Amino acid sequence: MAEIGIGIIGGGYMGKAHAVAMSAVGAVFNTALRPRLEMVAASSDASAARYAQAFGFARSTGDWKQLVEDPAVEAVVIASPPETHLEITRAAAAAGKPVFCEKPLGASIADAQEMVGVVEAAGLVNMIGFNYIRTPAARFARQLIADGVIGDLTWFRGEHTEDFYADPQEPATWRAHGAANGCMGDLAPHMINAALALIGPIGSVMAEIETVHESRGGVAVTNDDQGQIMCRFANGVMGHMFFSRTATGRKMGYLYEVTGTKGAIRFNQEDQNSIWLYKAEGPEAERGFRQILTGPAHPDYEPFCLGPGHGTGYQDQIIIEARDFLAAIEAGKSLWPSFRDGLDVSQVVEAARRSSAERIWTQVETRQRQGSTRS
Repeated sequence: MAEIGIGIIGGGYMGKAHAVAMSAVGAVFNTALRPRLEMVAASSDASAARYAQAFGFARSTGDWKQLVEDPAVEAVVIASPPETHLEITRAAAAAGKPVFCEKPLGASIADAQEMVGVVEAAGLVNMIGFNYIRTPAARFARQLIADGVIGDLTWFRGEHTEDFYADPQEPATWRAHGAANGCMGDLAPHMINAALALIGPIGSVMAEIETVHESRGGVAVTNDDQGQIMCRFANGVMGHMFFSRTATGRKMGYLYEVTGTKGAIRFNQEDQNSIWLYKAEGPEAERGFRQILTGPAHPDYEPFCLGPGHGTGYQDQIIIEARDFLAAIEAGKSLWPSFRDGLDVSQVVEAARRSSAERIWTQVETRQRQGSTRS
């Protein structure tokens, strides 16, 4: 059992989640590599020191470059704003250190493309953070689809809706500026990633993107509040997705429906420990969706709890990510979802932006799937 020194850049919402995950993952999954919280970097020495004391890091710094270059830091987790992702990735590649990056993959499609090129040229183990598709229920849904339980797929509907910016009196913050901080950069990538994982590559899109509240406290909002995409998957399946940060009443409206010729699946993240499955079999009077509560028989559930229906939570998704990142480092090979999988998402977002601006159906730039980490 070997230790590995972990450096986390950013100590806020996601920085804390990754620190907790790295502290717990060895005990939960009995990983061969055991993380050591070596260093945390933040915007100042003082804030980094507070994070180090709160989360259990050995050291801290107000300079992320010092963290990446430190020999005791053997793997880097990027939990800082999107505009920092590219430069940190460049530095990690130069240092030859595996890197995990929170979504989106950089602040632009150009950033995402360069980040993929950088890690692949360096032969660097890499992973991007799409945590919601990792729940036991979501993994079970993927398994049901792959096994043909609901037949040939015909339709997909997904949304990621929240209401943290629904109140027009909410003052402008960093969220009100920069494309990567708008709804299409912040919320949309999660559901687009789910669509790609469940159904496959998207071939073309027709999108509308808009700003609902154009000013906040007298400050102009320069990014989007919501968007919708009609899409056609490469395998012919029809789909629709909606994303909003102004969806009044929605707290975590990450949900999808998948329809097939033999059945259908429904999932709602606000009830992350169950899926609803319909099978077109038996007498019509007895047909209907049935709720399946996750338990030890479902993927990645048993390490957390032996009781069916007791459930897993948000933090557990991040622990599963940590397990996969450590497994990738141990194997010396990137696992799904890699930076390339993150680029796939960015390409759909970019196509949606073009479609909305030009008001036409738009092809999604595709890449060769050879060597893809999709699983």
